Amino acid sequence: MVHQALAREMRGLREQVSGITDTAVAAADGLLIAADTADSIDPEGLAALAAAGLGLARRTAEATDRGALHRTVTYGSHGCAAFYAVGDTALMIVLGDEGMDVDRLHTATQPALRRIDLILTGPAGETVKAAEGV
Repeated sequence: MVHQALAREMRGLREQVSGITDTAVAAADGLLIAADTADSIDPEGLAALAAAGLGLARRTAEATDRGALHRTVTYGSHGCAAFYAVGDTALMIVLGDEGMDVDRLHTATQPALRRIDLILTGPAGETVKAAEGV
């Protein structure tokens, strides 16, 4: 049930923001929880890399007294990768092509992140996390 709710949130983002190509949700330690990615993407590897990058960005924000980290975005020649903190225990990854409106993405993700946090931290989420060793 948790995976279905996460899939709905990831699909909802794709419907709201054109240019999204892949999405995933992972635990803060990099373990994949759910993914909607192309076959050319290794979702487990992506989750691990995103967690490492978000962890470094989080530590940098704290060390420079910038407050709690919300997101980090990496831009490449074929698009971007946005990594969002979902509370203290998870993260969401959004990959987009070069036409994706990143400002629109940031706006659209805020309510989705709150819902994802509730999905993951609610009673059903705790059951799934425990069963999966997350």
